[in-house]
Amino acid sequence: MSRDDLTCEEVLEQLFAYLDEELDDTRLAAIDRHLERCRDCFTRAEFEKHLRERVYRTGTAPAPERLRQRLKEVLDRY
Repeated sequence: MSRDDLTCEEVLEQLFAYLDEELDDTRLAAIDRHLERCRDCFTRAEFEKHLRERVYRTGTAPAPERLRQRLKEVLDRY
């Protein structure tokens, strides 16, 4: 492993910032290189990316009444 190689732990710690493109170009490139060779991290990144896209697409749909009631009950406890 060279000095600029990242561990899986480092990549996963920065995954959300990476997906949000909040990292500098050097760090983005380092994570890109890691994802090119690490299937586990690539799979996790793809899952998170697809999940975000799905949440974004459905973000305007109203929540079912049963879910609203359960959330209200949880929030009322605190």
